[in-house]
Amino acid sequence: MRPFHLILVNSLIQNVTNFTVWFALVFWAFLETRSVLVTGVVGGIYMLFTAGLAMWFGSLVDHHRKKHVMLASSAASFALYALAYAARFALPDARMSDEGDWPLWLFIVLVMSGVIAGNIRMIALPTLVTAMIPEPERAKANGLVGMVNGVGFVVTSAASGLLVGWSGMEGTLLVALALTAVALVHLLTVRFDEEPASATEEKTGSKIDLRGTIAVIAAVPGLFALIFFTSFNNLLGGVFMALLDAYGLSLMSVQQWGLLWAVVSCGFVLSGFVISRVGLARNPLRTLLLVNVIVWSVAAVFTLQSSIVALGIGCFVWLFLFPFAEAAEQTALQKLVPFERQGRVFGFAQSVEQAAAPLTAFVVGPLTQIFVIPFMSTGAGARAVGSWYGTGPERGMALMFTIAGLLGVVAALLALRSGSYRRLSAAYLREASAN
Repeated sequence: MRPFHLILVNSLIQNVTNFTVWFALVFWAFLETRSVLVTGVVGGIYMLFTAGLAMWFGSLVDHHRKKHVMLASSAASFALYALAYAARFALPDARMSDEGDWPLWLFIVLVMSGVIAGNIRMIALPTLVTAMIPEPERAKANGLVGMVNGVGFVVTSAASGLLVGWSGMEGTLLVALALTAVALVHLLTVRFDEEPASATEEKTGSKIDLRGTIAVIAAVPGLFALIFFTSFNNLLGGVFMALLDAYGLSLMSVQQWGLLWAVVSCGFVLSGFVISRVGLARNPLRTLLLVNVIVWSVAAVFTLQSSIVALGIGCFVWLFLFPFAEAAEQTALQKLVPFERQGRVFGFAQSVEQAAAPLTAFVVGPLTQIFVIPFMSTGAGARAVGSWYGTGPERGMALMFTIAGLLGVVAALLALRSGSYRRLSAAYLREASAN
């Protein structure tokens, strides 16, 4: 497993870099404009590009050697970060605080493109788990992947807030360029065997082959339902994408918010460690749904009062349980989908699942800014519950979290009782028994 561990180290370096840039961009955009509309649109654009490119990224993973694809990903990120760094000095500072001005959005899109280029790695990594790890150990290997992502969040969360507070996006991009160069050079030194694409795959008329990918998914009973359930979760998750940073920054400084994320992100590391040691339950699909019941229950209550402690606990629970759901979905797909199609299936799943969040993020930012914040500041909501719930912009954002949490609990409970869940569980358990 040594080559796999080296790949994990390399992924950690690049993930830390990309996560740091992403968090820093959102923090910086809110602090420059003081607008939740901007953070909502930024999150929506990011997820829209992620969803739109995921199928193509998946086809690249299937049709090329994984190492070459990962090298190309880091090289593209480096080039885009360098371009964004140059643009930061070429564009006028005075126009960066105007939410409707093109220099702000040009800079945001350049930085975001560098982060999105790193998503190819996120698709390639679970296919390498299939290729390099024996089937009985894959759940634990997926836990290691989650732990690496968790460590990235811990480092990123503190680093982003501190970098933005001390040196703005200029310093953040310089650090990103240096770390991306390190990841690129390090990956060149990693040696591991991998099979080239099969002759059948090379002769495929369409590189993306959407029809064939859909046929593979449709052949597994209930797999479409799993993807669409995750899509609905992401639809609700768009509320968090649009508002969580703005909510946190309404309660504390950017440095404190970054440090709080560093602390609660330890839950991400802890859960990855637990999964890597003990794996998932016999039926990872049941684990996925039960985790969602807990996560959305917490989301419904953690903002009922303006409390940094409650916010920290809620974020910790969310980050601790998220890798369980992610590892469960990856383990199921690795078991049920042929290896030569996994890149495109992972890409299709990411495309459909991620497409949901931009819809919410684009709607939630303006909706909260124009209607919900006034409703909880001087409107009927403030008059009805303001005496105990609180009033003002931050309370308007809090109300949106509670609504999303309640909807998520209902969706997860309905999914647990669905026929699609039973059919997919049966298919997974049959495959597990056969091996």
